[in-house]
Amino acid sequence: MTRALGGRTVGLLHMGVFMRTILFLSAAAVALSACGPADEGSALIEDGQTVDYDTSSASANSEIRIADANGGETVINSSAGSADLPDGYSVYPDATVVSSTVMNQSDGQGTLIIMQSDAEPEQLVKFYRQQAQNAGIEIGMEMTSNGMMMIAGETDDGGTFSFSASPSEGGTTGQLVVGKGLN
Repeated sequence: MTRALGGRTVGLLHMGVFMRTILFLSAAAVALSACGPADEGSALIEDGQTVDYDTSSASANSEIRIADANGGETVINSSAGSADLPDGYSVYPDATVVSSTVMNQSDGQGTLIIMQSDAEPEQLVKFYRQQAQNAGIEIGMEMTSNGMMMIAGETDDGGTFSFSASPSEGGTTGQLVVGKGLN
């Protein structure tokens, strides 16, 4: 499924609401921050809903504010080289944060971190599995395909987690997504 956003097409995977939301909005943050120092307009999203957005960018950091028809607001902050993770989660030792996106809305918060490490995918997955389990996440999905490893799970109270690690040039690329209460 694809969606048009600010003259750009954004692909969405068919998955849970939280994952679709954070992936869509993260792609929007990347696409819109590439527009320059500031941009505003409207975007058509899931179920034909239109949202208004306003983005500003300073160096490698950007902020997007999206207002919906019900008066709710989602704020997305993206940056390079830093990570703002929920309690109980940390960046893998000696990994480099490539990008960090934090999404806040009235009923929840989510974080997407992309990192690069010299460690093997198995080591990163083991590290994040332990952090997730310590945070009360029940791992409900595990997948390995062509060297890529992924685990995902949730808590009874709406917490969500996924981590994937793939071999890449110069090591391993990892993607961590944690959140709670996003709809």
